[in-house]
Amino acid sequence: MLTATAMIPTLHIITGPTAVGKTEYALKYAEQHDAEIVSCDASLVYRGMDIGTAKPTKEELARVPHHLIDVNAVDEPYDIVAYVRDAEAAVADIVARGKSVVVTGGSGFYLKSFFAPVIDIVKVSDAERQQVAALYEAEGLDGLLADLQKRSPEGIGNLDPKNPRRVLRALERCIASGKSLPDLQAEFAARPEPFGEFEKKLILLERDTENLKQRIAQRAQNMVNDGLIYEVEKLVELGIRKNPSASSAIGYRETLAFLDHKLEMRELVPEIVQNTVHLVKKQRTWFRTQIREPDEQINF
Repeated sequence: MLTATAMIPTLHIITGPTAVGKTEYALKYAEQHDAEIVSCDASLVYRGMDIGTAKPTKEELARVPHHLIDVNAVDEPYDIVAYVRDAEAAVADIVARGKSVVVTGGSGFYLKSFFAPVIDIVKVSDAERQQVAALYEAEGLDGLLADLQKRSPEGIGNLDPKNPRRVLRALERCIASGKSLPDLQAEFAARPEPFGEFEKKLILLERDTENLKQRIAQRAQNMVNDGLIYEVEKLVELGIRKNPSASSAIGYRETLAFLDHKLEMRELVPEIVQNTVHLVKKQRTWFRTQIREPDEQINF
């Protein structure tokens, strides 16, 4: 007889830095656990962004059913609100069919959405945004902070006062809600954990830094050899420049710079490699500070 604990479904979450080997590991893991895969990658959602994202091949996609890949046009925005909505629907569908769920990817904010609330429920009007934008234009960051501190006399918590974008958003939320920033932060922290009805097994994949750099360099060269420039030319026709999230993805922003004659051909691969290595550093910091300790770490 199954115990209540044994009947709790599990989300198997596999993450790690770019180029560590998540795709193949997740495929094998999913095959072993009769699971379907929910992608947790902010670029794989876009149709046509294949080479530069190292999107799973048709053969790999055929091995295990995948979700949240190729769900959005490249010229249309896709954000964390859309991701959470689609991830919840995908997980519910998989579980309803009696399958296990493997979540895999390295996009930090999307990954965090399985462990903690990430969507702000405070609604900010266009007029309130314009009010804050006008203050920023007139008085700069100091003006924003002064107004925010008036509305939050008990302090601004862990908000970075040197980050204009975060200060802008914080002030907008205070104006829209009529509440102080610490009160808003406390309310946000008290919201229930997402996917609270699931056990969560977090597996972190890692490699030696030098080995990972070699893999990144080889992958960048392979992407260019396999037609990345041609792919980006096609995506320009489809409107990738209209979508900052897609056009700023590593591999794509450098290739766009090349097409705009801001990079020479000999600079393209090194630029992709350098930016990917920088991304890996940010990912590792995110995994360490924003996500709980892994249940298992696999070192290749």
